[in-house]
Amino acid sequence: MPPSHASTSDSKPAASSGGVQSLERAFDLLERMADAGGEVGLSELSASSGLPLPTIHRLMRTLVVCGYVRQQPNRRYALGPRLIRLGESASRLLGTWARPYLARLVEETGETANMALLDGDEVVYVAQVPSKHSMRMFTEVGRRVLPHSTGVGKALLAHTPPEEVRALLARTGMPAATEKTITTPDDFLDALEQVRRVGYAVDDNEQEVGVRCLAVSVPDSPTSAAISISGPAGRVTEAATERFVPILQQAAKDLSDALAGSGSAG
Repeated sequence: MPPSHASTSDSKPAASSGGVQSLERAFDLLERMADAGGEVGLSELSASSGLPLPTIHRLMRTLVVCGYVRQQPNRRYALGPRLIRLGESASRLLGTWARPYLARLVEETGETANMALLDGDEVVYVAQVPSKHSMRMFTEVGRRVLPHSTGVGKALLAHTPPEEVRALLARTGMPAATEKTITTPDDFLDALEQVRRVGYAVDDNEQEVGVRCLAVSVPDSPTSAAISISGPAGRVTEAATERFVPILQQAAKDLSDALAGSGSAG
């Protein structure tokens, strides 16, 4: 959900959406903190939001009292621990909302459909609808994997600045799951360039021998998310890829549209 465009004066009426302006401003500040890495100073928030310092200070003090923000010893503000519970619950719901779109993918491609999020340095699977084939792929919901060996990992990181990708890979390492796993940062960055060029990611026997996976990111998702289909390499062939990718991209767009509309009040 994009941040709201807050006005710079407390005397302004609530936003035209009919929302409560102070709430809109508070959530806008939380999103700006997240975009900045989770810790910011008041002057940074004032510069990025256009709100006066007294207004920001008042909102931040309220968020601190509620536990959603904490003030650090260096006087900067960081996202607070109470947000973790909200985030975990929202992640589970995101998987629930995605299931109809994954089910449609299974119907249209015949292969197992998955949804994954980037959680810190890892990919976590939050939803899956299995294929109806007797030979099918299965990934346990909640499973965590490193992004360098998966199609969803590539899709999730495709638009991340290269220096941030290199830093992530330095933290996780790049262990080989199979002989085809990408194990160097330069090769992985080349793979991300390929994802940006063609609009989808491929895991070609890189996580598990005999398995191919096609993945795309969910555009404008409130958190970094990707959906994928996976199946035996003998079924998810190059020819099948040409047919499957447009179906996958349309499902991601439809899911994105649904998520964008889910916050609308009735």
